[in-house]
Amino acid sequence: MEKFLDKIDGSISTYVMVPLLIIVGLIFTFRTKFVQVTHFKDMIKLLTEGTSKDDKDGISSFQAFCMSTASRVGTGNLAGVALAISIGGAGAIFWMWLLAIIGGASSFIESTLAQIYKVKDGDTYRGGPSYYIQQGLNQRWLGVVFAILITITFGLVFNSAQSNTISEALITVFNNDSIKPIYIGIILAILTAVIIFGGVKRIAKVSGVIVPIMAVLYIGIAFVVIILNIKEIPAVISLIFRNAFGFEEIVGGTFGGMVMIGIKRGLFSNEAGMGSAPNAAATAEVSHPVKQGLIQTLGVFTDTILICTCTALIILLSDVYTVGEVSGIALTQKALSSHIGGFGNIFIAVCIFFFAFSSIIGNYYYGETNLEFINTSKTLLIVYRVFVVVMVILGTIAPLGVVWAASNIFMSLMALINLLVILLLGKKALDALEDYKEQKRKGKNPVFTKESIEGIENVECWDK
Repeated sequence: MEKFLDKIDGSISTYVMVPLLIIVGLIFTFRTKFVQVTHFKDMIKLLTEGTSKDDKDGISSFQAFCMSTASRVGTGNLAGVALAISIGGAGAIFWMWLLAIIGGASSFIESTLAQIYKVKDGDTYRGGPSYYIQQGLNQRWLGVVFAILITITFGLVFNSAQSNTISEALITVFNNDSIKPIYIGIILAILTAVIIFGGVKRIAKVSGVIVPIMAVLYIGIAFVVIILNIKEIPAVISLIFRNAFGFEEIVGGTFGGMVMIGIKRGLFSNEAGMGSAPNAAATAEVSHPVKQGLIQTLGVFTDTILICTCTALIILLSDVYTVGEVSGIALTQKALSSHIGGFGNIFIAVCIFFFAFSSIIGNYYYGETNLEFINTSKTLLIVYRVFVVVMVILGTIAPLGVVWAASNIFMSLMALINLLVILLLGKKALDALEDYKEQKRKGKNPVFTKESIEGIENVECWDK
């Protein structure tokens, strides 16, 4: 069964999803005039912008950024990068970078659309692809399909994978038979329940603490490794580029596989164009939709260009990856230990715990907001929360092969739906970008209303 599902996933990814990701990313890169590069300074400035004066209880741009980054930064950054190097070699990292740069434009469009079509939810907001499919395309049925896919994929299956990686990392460190996976699962489940039953504001606050602290610590330790091996950096960078376009890889028939593993691991990590991050983008209280579009683009760079690169350098600056004895999170742990001693094992375990745990609560929210799109029943929401907690426990003890293979297919279908939808609705985000730039040229702090651009209907939150 697992092999059959892997074959289906491979076909969808290779012949449909990856080409579409690249095509859509390139289309929006040119149509936005390289917004992911030209507005980088704006992204940094906007990150510190708080909630509006009219709604101090709302979720800030920074908190929304942390929520989406919490979901992005997880096992893909530590275990996924190691897996990409193990299977595809150093060159796979180049293709990760390329996808992040191209995908940054798609991320901008989807997150801007999420802001335009967001809806009020008490003193906060919710939105995402399901919402802009319904309100922008008037196709609720397709929005429901997307909502089901993302709720199952992120809220349940991906969370099982995150808890599984936490369990594996901690057991590797302590190497103690008395520490059972089920014990780790129960502790994770309790922590998860405490946060997710507190709603979106508690999720935003916890993410706003965990994500920046852990990101700084992880980048800091990578910087130490780089300093210790500074003379080797040019050789490693050269290795990445040589392998990415290597004659040996082309002749040996491994070139296509390397490109695919780099792109797929990049997508799993930064989620650009997949339709997940817009759910977090919609929660922010901002004066203009483009502001959150830019901030979420920064999230793609933070995830792949910064954190994934840190993992890649830690691994490639060691000799561990050439031996081929370990892969995944164990490779990252062993590589860091080769640089800084046994503390490396513990440090990676701590990082994977917090990164993966923040992913669990971020992924949970994606499921919640889409479940509310389908049905606002409080009872259904409580049942969903219980299922999430149970899946966190099961993830530490159950074999996930078939479930993980199925989730890859769901992820691909999510991306396909979202990419096609943002192609159809993209002009609204492009017009919003032009409005934003025009106000900036006049020295104004850009403010958006539904009258700012033509052709917007079924918009709830942008009255004058």
